[in-house]
Amino acid sequence: MPVDASAYVAPTAIVHPEAQIGPHCRVGEYCVVEQDVVLGAGCVLEPYVYIKRWTSIGERNEISAGTVLGTDPLDKNFSGARSYLRIGSGNRIREHYTISRGTLPESATVLGDDNYIMTAGHIAHNCVIGSGTVIASCALVAGYVEIEDQAFVSGVIGIHQFTKIGRLAMIAGGVRVNMDAPPYFLYGGLYITPNGLNRVGLRRAGFTRADTEPLKTAYQLLYRSNLKQEEALRRIETEIPNEHTLHLVQFVRRSKRGICRE
Repeated sequence: MPVDASAYVAPTAIVHPEAQIGPHCRVGEYCVVEQDVVLGAGCVLEPYVYIKRWTSIGERNEISAGTVLGTDPLDKNFSGARSYLRIGSGNRIREHYTISRGTLPESATVLGDDNYIMTAGHIAHNCVIGSGTVIASCALVAGYVEIEDQAFVSGVIGIHQFTKIGRLAMIAGGVRVNMDAPPYFLYGGLYITPNGLNRVGLRRAGFTRADTEPLKTAYQLLYRSNLKQEEALRRIETEIPNEHTLHLVQFVRRSKRGICRE
């Protein structure tokens, strides 16, 4: 059952017989869907969307015109072997966007659920994007980048390969993201610089004052106390331990590139 009986495929669209198109999907004019593609229920492809081989997409995704999903990696080491792009459910990917599959054989680029990805940007090979993120227009996300849930990446940003952006971090427009950005904080500057709590994002995510006060103290210890990093982390986890501060500590300790500094 490659194309479900309830799905609509425009007369000018080209859908490979081995592609799977789920219930109530709409495939617009001049779309191309290659073999080994899985499109979950209720997805909408606007005209001129191109979904390449070994891409799987969950339910209720809206893909806008001119977007290409599952492109070959922009990586000289790519051998042409099978790799994957896996996208969850409820995502909106707007016009003229590209997302690559993994570089190494059987590796994957992964997007979670309910992300809003705006126009004219790129997510490169082997990235891991969480759920509920916003990636604004003209953001360029290099290979092996990780972006945790509910982060907000503003427009005209370049994110260096292997960089990590934490949960509910907010990156201002035009920033060069070349160091890891711990969760819950606000970042600006030409080169990424921490600027306190992401108060608006935290409030919108339902954080109470009881949630944010320990994070405020954690920011002071990490960035304003003149303590060495590991000593600051020890004080955070012993003096103000909770779900969010401990996640912050774990994020910083896992950082391989190093976190950005004031």
